[in-house]
Amino acid sequence: MQQLKQIKVKNMIMLTLAGVISAIGVTFFLAPVKLYDSGISGTSMLLSQLTPDYLTLSMFLLALNIPLFLYGLKREGVLFTFYSIYSVAIYSLTAFIINDVIPKDFSRASPLAGTDVLLCALFGGVICGTGSGLSVRYGGAIDGIEVLAVIFAKKLGLTVGTFIFIYNVILYIFCGVFIHSFILPLYSIITYVCALKTIDFIVDGLDRAKCAVIVTTRPDEICDTLSEEFGTGVTRLAARGGYSNKEKTMIYFVVNRFQVTKLRNIVHSIDEMAFITISDVADVFSSNQNNAE
Repeated sequence: MQQLKQIKVKNMIMLTLAGVISAIGVTFFLAPVKLYDSGISGTSMLLSQLTPDYLTLSMFLLALNIPLFLYGLKREGVLFTFYSIYSVAIYSLTAFIINDVIPKDFSRASPLAGTDVLLCALFGGVICGTGSGLSVRYGGAIDGIEVLAVIFAKKLGLTVGTFIFIYNVILYIFCGVFIHSFILPLYSIITYVCALKTIDFIVDGLDRAKCAVIVTTRPDEICDTLSEEFGTGVTRLAARGGYSNKEKTMIYFVVNRFQVTKLRNIVHSIDEMAFITISDVADVFSSNQNNAE
C-alpha cells in the first residue's frame, strides 16, 4: 500500500493516453485488414478471430494480461502492476468503445488507410509502439509479454529479448496457419519492427544527448574552456595510463549531437593527444541546468 501512495497524476494521464493510442492503432489499422500486433495483444487478436463473436478482443486483452501482471506482482512491484493493469483496462475499454459502441463498421477496412496493407502495417506499428512506449516511460506496460518473458526466459536459458522474439515468431506462424496464408503475418512483422523502433524512440527520448569521455594531461585548460564555451559544468575523475603509468584526468561531459564537432575541435586544439570517446545518452536528469559539476 505504501507504493500506491507514490501514484502520480501525470503518470495516470499519460497511461490513459497510452491505452487510447494503442487501441486506435489496433482497431483503426491492424484488425480491419487482419494484421496482428505482437505479444499478448497479437495473441488476443488471433483468439478473437478463432472464437465466437461474443468473445471480443477487449475480453481477451483483460483475460490474458491481468493474470500475467498479477503473477509478476512480487518481482515487478505493486506500483508497476497497478499502472500496467490500469493501462490495459483503458486499452480494452477504448477498443470496446470503438468496435462495439461507435456506429461504424471497422471490420472491413481501415477508416484511414482503406485496404492498403502496407500503410496499415506501418502506421499501425508506429501508433501501437507509441502507446507501448508511453506506458513504459510512465511506469507501466500495456502488454504482459515482458512479464511472461521475465518469468520464463531464465528457466529456458534465454534472454528476455530472445524470448519475446521467439514468442512473436511462433505467434505469426500460428496466424499464418489459421488464415492459410503467410502474407498478412509477414506484413505483421513490419508492424512489429516499426513498433519496436517507436518504443525505443519514445522510451529513450526524442533528442538523445551525447556523452563525451576525454582522457587528457591538460584537464584545467580543457575544463575551463568547455565550461566557458558551453555554459555547463564538467566532471573530472583521476585516472592513470595503463601502458605509460602516467597520471591523467578523465573528463565527463554531456552535449547535444550538434555540439560534438565543436567539442572535439576545442579539446584537440588544447591537447592533440587527448583521447575522446562519444556515446549516446538516453536521458539526462539534473536538479539544475548544468550537465555536471
